[in-house]
Amino acid sequence: MSDANGIHGSADERFASVRDAFAAAFAGRPRMGAALAVHHQGELVVDLWGGVADARDSTPWTRDTSTVVFSCTKGIMSILIARLVEAGRLDYETPITDVWPEFSAHGKGGITVGDALAHRAGVSAPRRSVSLEEALDWDIMTGLLAGQEPLWEPGSGYAYHALTHGWITGEIIRRVTGKMPGEYLAETLAGPLGAELRVGVPVDEQSNIAHLEAGESLRELVQMQIAAADPGVMDWPNHAMTLGEAFPQELVSPSSGFNRSDVRAGSFPGAGGIATARGLSAAWSSVIHDTATTRRLDPTVLKRATEAGSEGSPVFPAPAPWPRWGAGFQLDSEARHYVSADGFGHDGAGGQVSFAEPDLGLSIAFVTNWMEAGDDQRATRIVDELRNADLRIGTSGLGLSHPSSG
Repeated sequence: MSDANGIHGSADERFASVRDAFAAAFAGRPRMGAALAVHHQGELVVDLWGGVADARDSTPWTRDTSTVVFSCTKGIMSILIARLVEAGRLDYETPITDVWPEFSAHGKGGITVGDALAHRAGVSAPRRSVSLEEALDWDIMTGLLAGQEPLWEPGSGYAYHALTHGWITGEIIRRVTGKMPGEYLAETLAGPLGAELRVGVPVDEQSNIAHLEAGESLRELVQMQIAAADPGVMDWPNHAMTLGEAFPQELVSPSSGFNRSDVRAGSFPGAGGIATARGLSAAWSSVIHDTATTRRLDPTVLKRATEAGSEGSPVFPAPAPWPRWGAGFQLDSEARHYVSADGFGHDGAGGQVSFAEPDLGLSIAFVTNWMEAGDDQRATRIVDELRNADLRIGTSGLGLSHPSSG
């Protein structure tokens, strides 16, 4: 169904204000497309979409449109690592070199899996400029990071590993399982859930992926950063996002960055996940609820994974508010408030938000192709309305569909 505002899909009556907040996000953004999914107690209770998937030719956003979810992918990789911990195949205290011996170069031998997940590995960016051709080569990137001298003493502080986090977690997964992260994701999480959630989509399967655009706030932020840059001083946080030559500072342009078909087909588990909102929310719901094909994460492992490993001021100075990190999971903080203080998940560049609330039995994913920066209130207002929603099970006890729908 659709309404007068062009919003399609359904929402349980208890979440009417959440639907209104989603609809309000489109105001003044005629080139925007987005989708929102919420699972409650394992049931899909909000499934909404609207706007355009590609404003260049007015292609509408449909129920099956997927989009790049950027760093929400880190949260998914962290779920996969948590499952390996649960299975006894890995531990957060395991030195990375136990599974990836080459990573020990230049004093990195003491870095644990937990350190790396909490952005404490000291390799938030490569020390040299990396081309896109190199970034598309898994062996080049993992070899580069393994052999690199850390940017600071590992474990002594944290800095956001914007893209390198994915190669580190992905190579840990590959060394333990023998499978590339996208393959392992498909076999153990996305496939069993029936969720549209992938890392690496073949070029001939990309027709339903939304075209990304940088909004005015993101373009203005990049111009401010360029103007403030000191050419004599390396800006490591910016270098972590672009790798030097591989990506534009906005991460997208009409024909570059994560709009490129070869990038979308590549393995970028730090930022290149492609999903529907339903698929992403279903993945988070599966961490806290049993489904027909998966079991919730062991509470002991979940407790360990959501203990704060990094917080406060980062190694490279940045203005507050600062995030908090568990074992790869973004925790509730002044930088991102969830529905409750116990929420955990991961944001993504441009406005993507995904997380789970174990005590409330809730998961959510908001995804969009219209990338904003700064004080972007679109998802924040949706989260605020979720906080006000009646989360008691209705008398019918029915959601919109089985939680495995992707």
